Amino acid sequence: MRKSFIIFSALTLLVIFCLGVYLSPNWYILFAIVLCLTGLGYYDMFQTKHSIMRIYPVFGRLRFLMEELRPKIYQYFIESDIDGRPINRIDRSTIYQRAKEENDTMPFGTQLDVYSEGYEWMCHSIAPKDFELLDHNPRVTVGNKACAQPYSCSVYNISAMSFGSLSSNAVEAMNAGAKIGGFAHNTGEGGLSPSHLKHGGDIIWQIGTGYFGCRTADGNFDENLFREKARLPQVKMIEIKISQGAKPGHGGILPASKNTPEIAAIRHIKPYTVVASPPYHKAFNTPREMVQFIQHLRVLSEGKPIGFKLCIGHKSEFIGICKAMIELDIYPDFITVDGAEGGTGAAPQEFSNYVGAPLLDGLDFVHNILTGLDIRKHIKILASGKVVSGFHIVRALALGADACYSARAMMMAVGCIQALLCNTNKCPVGVATQDPKLTVGLVVEDKKTRVANFHKNTVKTMVELLGASGLDRKENITRSHIYRRISFQSMLTYEEIFPSYETGSFLTEIPERYKLDFKYANPDHWGHSNIGSWSN
Repeated sequence: MRKSFIIFSALTLLVIFCLGVYLSPNWYILFAIVLCLTGLGYYDMFQTKHSIMRIYPVFGRLRFLMEELRPKIYQYFIESDIDGRPINRIDRSTIYQRAKEENDTMPFGTQLDVYSEGYEWMCHSIAPKDFELLDHNPRVTVGNKACAQPYSCSVYNISAMSFGSLSSNAVEAMNAGAKIGGFAHNTGEGGLSPSHLKHGGDIIWQIGTGYFGCRTADGNFDENLFREKARLPQVKMIEIKISQGAKPGHGGILPASKNTPEIAAIRHIKPYTVVASPPYHKAFNTPREMVQFIQHLRVLSEGKPIGFKLCIGHKSEFIGICKAMIELDIYPDFITVDGAEGGTGAAPQEFSNYVGAPLLDGLDFVHNILTGLDIRKHIKILASGKVVSGFHIVRALALGADACYSARAMMMAVGCIQALLCNTNKCPVGVATQDPKLTVGLVVEDKKTRVANFHKNTVKTMVELLGASGLDRKENITRSHIYRRISFQSMLTYEEIFPSYETGSFLTEIPERYKLDFKYANPDHWGHSNIGSWSN
């Protein structure tokens, strides 16, 4: 579009000049108008703040006109996510405001229906804590007794998004923002690229079923390649991706148009081919082998924190993993719980909409099982799944998370406008595309600051919420602090909706709600035919 604009504007000016002299005495008026528009277009191409205007000079300004009309018109076009489920427009606007360090206060009171089913809120205290006296940078140390290099992790980090799905500029902006703000950047399963390493931000290297970046020619795990990259100083933790909330039980898909020679070299695959990751791992076949694989990676990485990510499906399978941990006395340093509400441009609609447990249910379950079996002390829990605000972080902490990830909010911080073209290689703001004509719109130097700003301001809000509840530490938030409206006349605390359990209580008696799941849990077999109960 930039090249087309240059050619079109130059030709238009030439035509007006050549023909206008002979056809109209007032030709210079039209010439002046087109010249002004041309100058405006060149300004748009060279400014660094707005990706749309850089890529679509002059015409991109129509977007801002639509934003001005948003309360009446624009919101109807962008009120849904890629999977059709509603997104809170207020949260979306807040992301942009915090990233740009604009005023994010809200005029005229809440814009949510506080009496509608599903409305949530947290308790405040008559004696709130002074924000200035609180920890403004809450962190958690990830690493158990077997970990030689524990990592101090921010409470809020960048979730897994691969280079390939995202452009190099988007990846660079996120990692550079993570460097500024002192938080971690998950690579996604697409491998560890130069764009992840260029700016020196902390990296959580994700190893998926395709073993991209550490795979043999036939697609198996290559421990030599893994050892080489896992020992890089920027790599702080390693995460094994078992399943993803947006498409649990389904491998990732990278369109051939996005599989450039650069991406193929990073992933150790052939360029310009459709890349379909297998839905399962080849390096292990049972829960016991999976736990042993965790220990193997810990040795290869010289003791860095090793964890795994999953969206909860059959409950018995997760319990089988826990049984294997206890029998082998080997524990991951962290577990990432991904929710079915997570998004991607690489999943069939049915998988996005109808497979896997939502974050809150999965988080409640994982925390309860680890606590009841008295192994929670070895393992930190990270939460991922539409965590886009300070309240979302507090809510996840109340259910047992130690820290959180965010993908879509970080994408918006680098300029995503939810054009819903992630899977087409035509992202109009250069975020989810490999087309150089589009990626040029995303300026790393500008967007890295926005990522850091968004993180800083969101964590600040989270700390303020804790202080408003009378809490001085994030570890003191409980399920009783969060309320949810069940109907117009009824509301329950999270403790009532998601009952918690005493540490080690499952060692003496399994609660009725989990008895069937424990019955079918087998550390030496994935329970493909197991019956899993989701009743409370």
